[in-house]
Amino acid sequence: MDRSLWAVLTGTFTLRFSTGLTGAMLAFYLADLADAGQAGIDAKVVGVLAATFYLAELVLSPLFGIISDRLGHHKVMLYGPIFGAVAVVLTGLTTHVLVLGGTRILEGASTAASVPSILGYIALATAGNEVLRGKAAARFEGATLAGLGAGFIVAPKLFEVLGPNAFFLNALFYGGSLLIYRFWVTDPAGEREALTARHTNWRRYLELVSHSHVLLLAPTWIAVNASIGLWFSQSLFQFAKANPKFPDQWLLQGFSANQITFGAICIAIVFGVGIVWWGDRFDRFRRTTIILFGIMGGLALVAAGLVINHSAFEAGANPVDTGLVIVAGATLAGGLFVLAGATPAAVGLLADVSEKFPGDRGAIMGLYSVFLAIGQIGGSLIGGVAADGLGMDGLLLATGGLLLVALVPLRTLRTMEHHLGPGQAATLGDEAGGPA
Repeated sequence: MDRSLWAVLTGTFTLRFSTGLTGAMLAFYLADLADAGQAGIDAKVVGVLAATFYLAELVLSPLFGIISDRLGHHKVMLYGPIFGAVAVVLTGLTTHVLVLGGTRILEGASTAASVPSILGYIALATAGNEVLRGKAAARFEGATLAGLGAGFIVAPKLFEVLGPNAFFLNALFYGGSLLIYRFWVTDPAGEREALTARHTNWRRYLELVSHSHVLLLAPTWIAVNASIGLWFSQSLFQFAKANPKFPDQWLLQGFSANQITFGAICIAIVFGVGIVWWGDRFDRFRRTTIILFGIMGGLALVAAGLVINHSAFEAGANPVDTGLVIVAGATLAGGLFVLAGATPAAVGLLADVSEKFPGDRGAIMGLYSVFLAIGQIGGSLIGGVAADGLGMDGLLLATGGLLLVALVPLRTLRTMEHHLGPGQAATLGDEAGGPA
């Protein structure tokens, strides 16, 4: 990969670090407000605020994807850090839940501007190179999730030390992303030609969504995102405080900031290694095969999590339970490693679709954010209800249910996978761009 592509990925990491940092610190901020007696703050409110972020991303990503095709992917990349910096400054200045909802909309706009333009850039820069596309897709997902994970890791201690002032520091991190995109990234080869090509409009964009491959990929990718998203929206809030409603659930005993940070580091390492490992095997496994493995790994993770949640209380007294917990922990780590492969594989599938529409890569890759946002909104709302009703068991069972849903359309998608990839150039909605 050349310097510009590495710079795009570096900027992706720093940008998503800022996003993850804000989301995680907001969970602690809300927990502090709830402890201070501010009425109306519970798991459902946490879920709604998380969903608001993704709703903004869902609505605005198609718009910014189309804009990036017309103005240039590199240029539109610069918008995201600006929106994000404004959002975090406002977050640090308010305690009002409605205003905090507005800042989540702004931060959602930051992601909506960044992701379609970044993915459009990557799809253009890797056109015709299977190995490079696999590496770039994996490293994009790795940078995205590593950035979010790093934000989650840093947030507990940073908020503990600085309190709400940490939001102002995050504005500087957003500024760093802006500098990376502005000075280290150059226009990719072929972008000038792409700017002069015929571009999509809203009618043809809606036709794309009804494209058979997209319809098959959408439910699988949405369900996988929802299964991951409910943890991003609820985990820190649940881990940070003891829940007397569920005294038999070990994972709801209330963990310290140091314990949460250590756990987040372990999860980030395993998931990050899994993303890179599977992304480097695009030339050996079909995209849908990697997704299938990922879903099965996620189901194993759920089973192991349930064992840990109910066995760990007895582990100190019963050697059999101690061994069971160790086996469950190893299974959980292995399942997480395999689940990680589903994310770059889905990005690779979408990039394959974009090969048929070289003038509209941003619009097509913007569907990544659409699927992500729908999944994260659903996951955030499901997670809030599940956590309130069944505690950590609810989150685990909801995860398993969503992964089972993701399996349903996967078999049909596998039969159509060979139609994806380079083909006759077309714009959205043209018959020439449809499946073979």
